[in-house]
Amino acid sequence: MKWIFFLFLVIPVLARSQVNDDFIRQKVLQIGIVDSEFVFGKWNDKGGTETHLRYLGQIITKRGKRFKIMNSVWLWGLSSRATSRILVFDAQNRYIGSYYVGMTYDLPDKLSNGKLIFRNTKRGDCDKKLITIVNLNNGLPKQFLLKCKGDFGDIYTFGTD
Repeated sequence: MKWIFFLFLVIPVLARSQVNDDFIRQKVLQIGIVDSEFVFGKWNDKGGTETHLRYLGQIITKRGKRFKIMNSVWLWGLSSRATSRILVFDAQNRYIGSYYVGMTYDLPDKLSNGKLIFRNTKRGDCDKKLITIVNLNNGLPKQFLLKCKGDFGDIYTFGTD
């Protein structure tokens, strides 16, 4: 019985929000304001979904490839679950893939000179002085390590949907 509920209620909601995601992502990319957060939809304790998008900027690799980077937080479900990702687009604003991150506070704080900068300021169990810098100037890494305490932390892998 639970599977029937899932199939008929949850999957259509997910599918509908995925269709809308491309439109709102494109809107943020077209506006192109770096470090401004845009909120679409409205989550509340009765349901609904809400998407927070923050365009971090673009990089041009040493080989001349151009990538645009965006943080995405999708709030959904009755308990306000969050799906957090670093979205990557090409020069023509085509989505090419993402890094799924565990928590909203694992998203990068900024993009500067082709480098994603992660600070541990919001993560209670990590060394707040540690900063992780992921250099994108040589291209997109297949995975990177987000430092927490010394070299120990979470590994995030690039993937496509």
